[in-house]
Amino acid sequence: MFNLDSIVRKNIKVLKPYSTARDEFKGEATIFLDANENSIGSSTLKWYNRYPDPFQLKVKDKISSIKQVPIENIFIGHGSDEAIDIIYRCFCEPGQDQVIICPPTYGMYEVSANINNVDLKRIPLTKEFQLDLPALEEAIEINTKIIWICSPNNPSGNSLNRVDIEMVLNNFDGIVVIDEAYVNFSRQRSFVSDLKEYPNLIVMQTLSKAWGLAALRLGMAFASTEIVGYMNKVKPPYNISQPVQTIALEALEEIGQVNDMIIFLVEARKQLEIDLLELDQVTKVYPSDANFLLVQFSDAKKMYHHLLSLGIVARDRSNVLLCEECLRITVGTEKENDSLLSAISTCPI
Repeated sequence: MFNLDSIVRKNIKVLKPYSTARDEFKGEATIFLDANENSIGSSTLKWYNRYPDPFQLKVKDKISSIKQVPIENIFIGHGSDEAIDIIYRCFCEPGQDQVIICPPTYGMYEVSANINNVDLKRIPLTKEFQLDLPALEEAIEINTKIIWICSPNNPSGNSLNRVDIEMVLNNFDGIVVIDEAYVNFSRQRSFVSDLKEYPNLIVMQTLSKAWGLAALRLGMAFASTEIVGYMNKVKPPYNISQPVQTIALEALEEIGQVNDMIIFLVEARKQLEIDLLELDQVTKVYPSDANFLLVQFSDAKKMYHHLLSLGIVARDRSNVLLCEECLRITVGTEKENDSLLSAISTCPI
């Protein structure tokens, strides 16, 4: 049985978080002389002389309305990478605990484990880029705290079988993190709606992909009130700046525009797959539920450098497990996709 109390690091349980000046009173105020801000402020950047809301309540309120998740179940981080790091710091004792990743997958799970001195075990996906459940079960040890699952997966682009993920959630006594950065481009149902059913579940999403706001660096984690509470204890007091909160609030009003972008990119992805398969240089295009394609070439390194010479940057994944001779290619605008196809066709096999 999952027991959060046995998962949280002992020092985090008793941690007294930094209390910001605005945490120490309730109600409305008009004069703020508590935080040593510059009371005059810039004449060109009005309002930015004040510290931002440390818990981003207005942004969370809007996200809550969109996702149908209570505010207390929402954590906002400086990109998903901050959420990843904080999850490690909340639940993994350095030098003692272990996590599991399923490569090929997003690289920051491993980088953050190394930064936090947490042992990492790799259980590769199957050749179909699906979870290897027997191997996962065998790999779990008493000090295994977290299993990281990326779905739709990066770099393969496919969604992982929902039943397999549910099997992990139901049988693992640690925390399962499902990274849904690309979920808006797929038909799979988000696990956000299952938070009440799984107390050991953390779901990560982002404004970087479908919302088109990668420069904002705003990531979201959805979890139980208790898990979010621990994450809020550990985060820096003002981790999301006021400009980011302001722009995010404006962007979250544009659901119609986001849906239009998603429709365009999904259709463009389908067409790009068809067009790529007509080229002699392409040997395979893997099915994708994301806004990118994993494309296998007869010589990926040669193709990568050929594209670079023409000013086109793709992601070389040819040295990654199960991605031999592959480049990961983001779906671009219509003009960018045409330029890509033309460039690939001119590369000698």
